[in-house]
Amino acid sequence: MHHAIPMNAISSLSNADAAVNIAVRDIARASDFYGGLLGLTETGRQGEQLVSYRSGSSLLFVYKSEYAGTNKATAMSWLVGADVDAIAHTLKAKGIGFEHYDMPGMQLEGDVHVGHGMRVAWFKDPDGNILSLVSG
Repeated sequence: MHHAIPMNAISSLSNADAAVNIAVRDIARASDFYGGLLGLTETGRQGEQLVSYRSGSSLLFVYKSEYAGTNKATAMSWLVGADVDAIAHTLKAKGIGFEHYDMPGMQLEGDVHVGHGMRVAWFKDPDGNILSLVSG
């Protein structure tokens, strides 16, 4: 028998906060990166399997997985407005390298891609997960 899902249950999904999941090989190394270098606030931990962080009103779940680093697309972006260049500069000073991509309609200014009305800087975590800073 088919049970109807109340419409209010579905519409509440659009009002719920969403979390980002990032697969890593080593929780301790990931903690040094996300908590230490990036300065995110740790909100919880499940042994050596998962660490949660708060970033603005978002949650980031960093969890141990054999599939760490296999995503070849951007896994997470921070919407930082006009601070893209300043944050990229600060992260570079902490030893984080930035990715440079050849993209139509975008020019590279230092480590920041500029075009299509936005500024974007891409970098990777220790497992190769692609992260970005976005102006809008």
